[in-house]
Amino acid sequence: MLQETTNAAVSNAAGLSQMGFADMIEHMDAVNWTVLIVLIIMSAMSIFWIIFNAIKNARLRGSSDRVINTFWETPNAQDAIRFMEEQPKSEPFSKVALDAAQAAAHHQRHEGSRLVESLNRSEFVDRALRQAVTRESLKLEDGLTLLATVGATAPFVGLLGTVWGIYRALIRIGASGQADIGAVAGPVGEALIMTAIGLGVAIPAVLGYNFFVRINRGLNNKLDTFAHDLHDFFATGSRVGDVAPPAAKV
Repeated sequence: MLQETTNAAVSNAAGLSQMGFADMIEHMDAVNWTVLIVLIIMSAMSIFWIIFNAIKNARLRGSSDRVINTFWETPNAQDAIRFMEEQPKSEPFSKVALDAAQAAAHHQRHEGSRLVESLNRSEFVDRALRQAVTRESLKLEDGLTLLATVGATAPFVGLLGTVWGIYRALIRIGASGQADIGAVAGPVGEALIMTAIGLGVAIPAVLGYNFFVRINRGLNNKLDTFAHDLHDFFATGSRVGDVAPPAAKV
């Protein structure tokens, strides 16, 4: 009796040792490898976009106020536009200001033409600003679709590995004729590890997506406010709330 108990304990210990990650790698089949590789690719892509957006948003949050304030505080319109042209291509506020300035200048150059007759200055600048804000807002969303996709699908990809592991455990039970821990430990361990990997891939993607959506909402609000001020300035010659704008700006 004691010998049987000892043998059972040794068998259980040997079975439990098969539930580790190293044993899973050693005994994985094609389905397990496919699931694991897909999860690794999804994780790599989500980490890349999380880091990319973190750096981009940190830079934008640090430079947006500087760009906006410099534009309004520069007494000469040409100097303000030149400053905007010197900004990086990824800086959205300068690009919106340049589009508004180009639209206003284009409209002024074609005074007396059919363009001016069909659209007044305010409408022409407004159309350019709408297009610019939409374009820059879409750029702020780079990578968010992938993060949302990874967050929504990674648990199900891991679940596929879980189901396959349970299926393999059932096959072992049928082949051995007994449901001891040694027969099912390996496949069940693979199933649990795949579930954990799927959740480990999905959770950072979901957190990153929610975080960047919140930050982008603030940047988009600031972009809309700046665009409204630009419209007032280029359409009327002054911002709403300006008492006496410099003549050089108009």
